[in-house]
Amino acid sequence: MSEHAILLTALAILLLPLLSYAVLFFFGKKLPRQGDWLGTGLLGAAWLLAVRIFARFWAAGDPGLRVEGGVRWLDLGRFTADAGILVDGMTAIMLVVVTTVSLLVHLFSIGYMHGDRRYERFFAFLGFFTFSMLGIVLSNSLLFLYVFWELVGLASYLLIGFFFHKPSAAAANKKAFLTNRVGDFGFFLGILIFFTAYGTFNYFELFAAAHLDPLSGGLLTLAGVGLFMGCVGKSAQAPLHIWLPDAMEGPTPVSALIHAATMVAAGVYMVARLLPLFDPDALLVVAYVGAITAFLGATIAVVKTDIKKSLAYSTISQLGYMVMAMGVGVASAGMFHLWTHAFFKALLFLGSGSVIHAVHTQEMPLMGGLRRKMPITFWTFLIATLAISGVPFLSGFYSKDAILAGALAFGMTKTHYVPFLLALAAAGLTAFYMFRMVFLTFLGKPRDEERHHHAHESPWTMTVPLVALAVLAVVSSGWRGPTDGWFSRFVAPYDMARIVEEAPGAPHAAETHAVPAAAHDAHDEHALPQEPHGGPAHAEPATEGTTHEAPAHGEAAHGEAAHGDAHDAHVRHQAHITAMVLSILVAGLGILVSWLTYVRGRISAPAVLARLPRVHHVLQNMYFFDEFYAATVYRFTLWFSWLNGAFDRLVIDGIVNGMGYLTRVLSWFAGLADRYVVDGLVNGVGAAIQGAGEGFRRVQTGRVQSYLAYACFSVLLLVFVFRAL
Repeated sequence: MSEHAILLTALAILLLPLLSYAVLFFFGKKLPRQGDWLGTGLLGAAWLLAVRIFARFWAAGDPGLRVEGGVRWLDLGRFTADAGILVDGMTAIMLVVVTTVSLLVHLFSIGYMHGDRRYERFFAFLGFFTFSMLGIVLSNSLLFLYVFWELVGLASYLLIGFFFHKPSAAAANKKAFLTNRVGDFGFFLGILIFFTAYGTFNYFELFAAAHLDPLSGGLLTLAGVGLFMGCVGKSAQAPLHIWLPDAMEGPTPVSALIHAATMVAAGVYMVARLLPLFDPDALLVVAYVGAITAFLGATIAVVKTDIKKSLAYSTISQLGYMVMAMGVGVASAGMFHLWTHAFFKALLFLGSGSVIHAVHTQEMPLMGGLRRKMPITFWTFLIATLAISGVPFLSGFYSKDAILAGALAFGMTKTHYVPFLLALAAAGLTAFYMFRMVFLTFLGKPRDEERHHHAHESPWTMTVPLVALAVLAVVSSGWRGPTDGWFSRFVAPYDMARIVEEAPGAPHAAETHAVPAAAHDAHDEHALPQEPHGGPAHAEPATEGTTHEAPAHGEAAHGEAAHGDAHDAHVRHQAHITAMVLSILVAGLGILVSWLTYVRGRISAPAVLARLPRVHHVLQNMYFFDEFYAATVYRFTLWFSWLNGAFDRLVIDGIVNGMGYLTRVLSWFAGLADRYVVDGLVNGVGAAIQGAGEGFRRVQTGRVQSYLAYACFSVLLLVFVFRAL
């Protein structure tokens, strides 16, 4: 498969969902079965093409391999912009994730959305959503990343508010849209800072420029935090996570699509893709925000009784893990968790949709006893629960273990243990509330006999995706970690020396004497003792007349480096073993406590809640984020709007209305002057002329004797005048 064929295949993957959207939006009602087969078939074709690209990069086995191409999109003389496609190992991974989950969601929706009056429109919006996310994955520049970033926001608005006739759904899509605008504003500022500094939007040109000539002062940190704000919004990180639980107002397949592989994954992918542009201070912010989000989401999920809301906060928590991984220097582990999480979280949402489809409620206390009624849904849901809980030999264990190990190693070398401790606590809570969900939904006696009586297994269009995702939840990790298994063939640290050398117009690496890429690699989870997080570093050029040290000194330096590498390896190994043991213990403890509480009844949940009423109140109200925003941001916005309205009404309108009144007064005076002075003068002259005319008209009699008399009189008058003078 040539590079040209790879680019054409990637372009086809991008355009197939767009074609699905266009055809179904305009002609869906006229097609057989309203075109659901067309949307699903086109996504199936896109999935096959994505697998083909995946196989090509698997065969290459080179994570540094990338294929890039584009055309000139805009040329304004000094400003030019290219529309391009980038395909590398990370792209290949994301293409499979997006198309796989989207295809299974399309198939699941055939059964779940059957009979909806806007059936064809739903499939059209799914295609548009998938197209937008694939655009983010395939873009090779910040400009088009931002374009597709906003298209994903639009698509989420359309799908979250698909049942727009419900006030709650209409409010939810507006909340999601507006909350993301806050993060996207910071994202836009970060893009502008980098473009202003380096004059390009292309990823690898920016990486090379930032590597050779990083921004000075705190500007690099500001730009990095600005980029991260986009992730905070899209990937629902605290404090902009409030939109994600409300997004459950959309149909359940939408929840699976948004929470598993598209919108929320966009922020994590963006940070991983642009990691060389983040300096150590910005990445420290990333690490702490991710860790806090992981813990916050897990604690809220513990008390939620709505199955979809509980899964929503679970998603927030798992996204926090991925974001924290970027900050602590294990980006490949974060991407690995994005890969595994896509499958078991999509399975959990689709499984919850299967349950809701059967019992017509989202409240877990109204369920129970569904294991025998819905065996396929139960077993697949259980597999996904085991995976997300970090049970060994399932995919989630390996990806979560890699993140926890990286966080612990980060704490051991940088003395920042808080991210690891918060993530470890979140791991135990995850196992607890996920098994609570299984026990309340599928085990025990039915708590609503009528709902249980009418419950039945979902049709094959819904169960086939569940089985497929269950298989992926088991095998997707390959039973190895991200750096020692198959995943390392696709995602590995950027080779900065190679990127600098290939950048257009950049000096050769040897000429600049740039520090080796390994020392500055923003993705390298093994570079623990170097500059924190491996942020961009300035390459100092050698001065003329530099003398080289004696070989003995070089050997000593090499020995010191080897000793440092051995120490790092020991730290990583110790952290990995410790984190793995602790993660298994906390997961087991979470499962045990959940079993004792909701199956054996040895622990009374109502009694515990009664003893901790304030804690329960805080968690039930989601730490009062919405109330805080209502009391501060919303109230300030309303006050500021009122102030602007008053200013507009009293000042702007006052000036305009005052000028209007003054103009009316001046016009009245001008009217008087015009009527009595100007018109009076004009009319007076006219009247005088008219009077004179009337007088002279009487002289014109036509009689000769009269004219002779006038002539004599005139002569006598002239004589009198001359005599007088």
